[in-house]
Amino acid sequence: MRGAIQSNHLYQEDLLQAIKANDVVVLKKLYTENFPKVAAFIQKNNGNKEQAKDIFQEAMVVLWKAVKTEKFKATNATAVQGYLYMIAKNKWTDHLRSASYKKEVSSDAVMNYAEMQETHGIDEDHYDQKLQKAKLAFAQLGTECKELLSKFYFSKNSFEELAQDLGLNIASVKNKKYRCMQRLRALVIPQKQEL
Repeated sequence: MRGAIQSNHLYQEDLLQAIKANDVVVLKKLYTENFPKVAAFIQKNNGNKEQAKDIFQEAMVVLWKAVKTEKFKATNATAVQGYLYMIAKNKWTDHLRSASYKKEVSSDAVMNYAEMQETHGIDEDHYDQKLQKAKLAFAQLGTECKELLSKFYFSKNSFEELAQDLGLNIASVKNKKYRCMQRLRALVIPQKQEL
């Protein structure tokens, strides 16, 4: 077993040397062996195959630069593959948190609603009643929650911006937003009365 681990580590060193030398065969193999895992992750997280290809290409470039400048060293038998996956995952997470993605999602939601209305004949009165109920619930929230949710959802402020405004760390802002959303949900969807 020890010999297999050592040969895998040597394989990683060979892999790094091949990347440095721009070995097309090795780069292609690295791509074909690692892309499916990244594509699966992105597709499970609101992405599509084209987006996965773009993200993976960016990750390959980051890996290539890190290897060329010797900022990356293989420390275990799957270091290159793990690093490549981590870069792609982080890039996709950054994309999901970006303001452009949030705008894209909200415009998609509006378009989907319009399409559903045309094809399924959604009752405008029912929608207006739900919207009114949500507005009333929002008005019942405390000032802090209203401000936080407004800045996040309507002004599209990032967690970083909110943290700076509130003088908190990002994790605290995320927790605070979560608690505010829970309060809002509880106001909109009253708990079923126990029998």
